[in-house]
Amino acid sequence: MTDGFIKAGAATVHVKVADPGYNTDRIIEQVKLMDSDGVKLMGFPELSISGYTCGDLFLHEKLIEGCKEQLLRLAEETQETDALIFAGLPLIYEDKLYNCAAAVFKGDILGIIPKTYLPNYSEFYEERHFTPGFKEIKFLELFGRKVPFGTNLIFECADVKGGLKVAAEICEDLWAPETPSSAHVLNGANVIVNLSASDALIGKAEYRRQLVSVTSARLSCAYIYAGAGASESTQDLVFAGHDIIAENGTILKESGLFKDTVITADIDLGRLLSDRQKTNTFRNVRKEEYLRIGFNLDAKETVISRSFPRNPFVPPKDDELAERCEEI
Repeated sequence: MTDGFIKAGAATVHVKVADPGYNTDRIIEQVKLMDSDGVKLMGFPELSISGYTCGDLFLHEKLIEGCKEQLLRLAEETQETDALIFAGLPLIYEDKLYNCAAAVFKGDILGIIPKTYLPNYSEFYEERHFTPGFKEIKFLELFGRKVPFGTNLIFECADVKGGLKVAAEICEDLWAPETPSSAHVLNGANVIVNLSASDALIGKAEYRRQLVSVTSARLSCAYIYAGAGASESTQDLVFAGHDIIAENGTILKESGLFKDTVITADIDLGRLLSDRQKTNTFRNVRKEEYLRIGFNLDAKETVISRSFPRNPFVPPKDDELAERCEEI
């Protein structure tokens, strides 16, 4: 961390649809596993506390209240975990239901980010249950305290060299013409966490991989993508549990498909800072009203598992090298 590296993780957990207690147990298990590996930033899939495929059970008070209770338990049982954790759940604000990402850190719920774009085409029917999110920062009453609620939240940690500034978006937000992450990075975020439940179709994994890679390159950021797994589906949708961590166009780590997996990777914040300083388009910052929420990680060295090429400008594979030479 003192040299500008942060270890990040994305996890696909086994879920039981509409069983918040069971699902939170699995999330806590993976949090402890990643914590033992020194992971400081953790992402879990969309609606991971409730399950994504609950259908009209999302309209039942018992499920929504159960998810709130388990969010509190997640916070309480990770008080000793030195990591910023993002988990998904449905929450009610002003009599409307939102598909949300909750940011949890050392026993506190730092903020709630609602999903901006709700897919309601082909096999998706999210508008049946949820209301689109908004940029304006409001406050949600949770467990006797007011928690920031809105898309324009950036979580900042000055303990990491270069500064760690994290924002979140949810699944379809990545596919939209004007993504929330574009506004996030233009207002300072350098890491984006995406809680997703993108279903599995033939060829979609490659498209998703390219989308995450290109988005991280276009925004000069790190992108942590956590996808819902095969245990989700009990109906028409099938999920593959695709997890990806990318940095400025490079895929650092990627999971296999149809398995409950955990992936971790070391993000080089110094590289992102350098790239942004050299790219003058990042000087044209479109300022929006953001709430910046500070948190403090223990200033410890990150044990680097990432490797760096001895010859970074030479393609490592012979066929790529031959192609490059021919082009020159």
